[in-house]
Amino acid sequence: MARVLSGVQPSGDLHLGNYLGAFRNWVADQQEFDAFFCVVDLHALTSDYDPTLLAAKTLETAQNLLAVGLDPAACTLFVQSHVPEHPRLTWLLECTATFGELRRMTQFKDKGGEQETVRAGLLTYPVLMAADILLYDADRVPVGDDQRQHLELTRDVAARFNNRYGETFVVPESAVPKVAARVMDLQEPTRKMSKSVSSPLGTVLVLDSPEEIDRKVRKAVTDTETEVRYDPVQKPGVSNLLELLAAAGGGDPAELASHYANYGTLKADVAEALSELLRPVRERLAELQTERGYVETVLAEGAAKARTVAGPTLDRAMRAAGLLAPADGFTH
Repeated sequence: MARVLSGVQPSGDLHLGNYLGAFRNWVADQQEFDAFFCVVDLHALTSDYDPTLLAAKTLETAQNLLAVGLDPAACTLFVQSHVPEHPRLTWLLECTATFGELRRMTQFKDKGGEQETVRAGLLTYPVLMAADILLYDADRVPVGDDQRQHLELTRDVAARFNNRYGETFVVPESAVPKVAARVMDLQEPTRKMSKSVSSPLGTVLVLDSPEEIDRKVRKAVTDTETEVRYDPVQKPGVSNLLELLAAAGGGDPAELASHYANYGTLKADVAEALSELLRPVRERLAELQTERGYVETVLAEGAAKARTVAGPTLDRAMRAAGLLAPADGFTH
């Protein structure tokens, strides 16, 4: 069975874009592949964060993943910092990657620019991401457009290490995710839904009540016309609503458009469909929020299972790099 790996930062509340754009695919992947899913809390340290909230956000993210349908019996779910092989392998890979490669990474240029005080971790975190992947001999790594450059770096570093020190790592392939919903902001329908946008009205959170979902959808930006037509270029707001309706209940956005004579009815149906789609996730999340012990057990067992794969990989890499092994091995 091919192995797949994906990770998510502990950024807080789960929103509709996360769910439809990624996590529904993770739920499907766990049935088809040997799936490893990771809350990458170490990546959160590369920018300003509140240390009093990080642990809570990490737990909350794990609860969200379980609520959307990840099954500990079908996948391995763990927290990155609970598996010490991640930062240990990162150092070997940092000694394999080059400064020029890291400096050219698009996200570093966008976030770091010419700042003198930018954290060194922002420059090197793509190497940590490479370690995340290579530790598990992952065959497939689902990536969006914004992560393709990072996966190419992972492939380059793995191939370079193998060439220098002998075959050590599986060189992963990018996996085009299954068709994911195109979830755009309700207030700015030409940009992806995100918690970081200026208006919270544009983002539907999984924990939003049916009333709050209805309020946000009814205030969604459309246009000055009245025709309900699927046209992402000329009518991005209306098209976004049709895509959300299709993602929630099935169907083709263009065909669904023919069922509506006005925006009001469309918005009412979108709000109802989204509320019903998210209802079981909200209900399961409410249960998990009272079951902290269960979630912590899942994460502990996931980390232990992850280490049974990551440990031998790290040991293999350290031996290949020529380091003197202790009597009981590097990872004991």
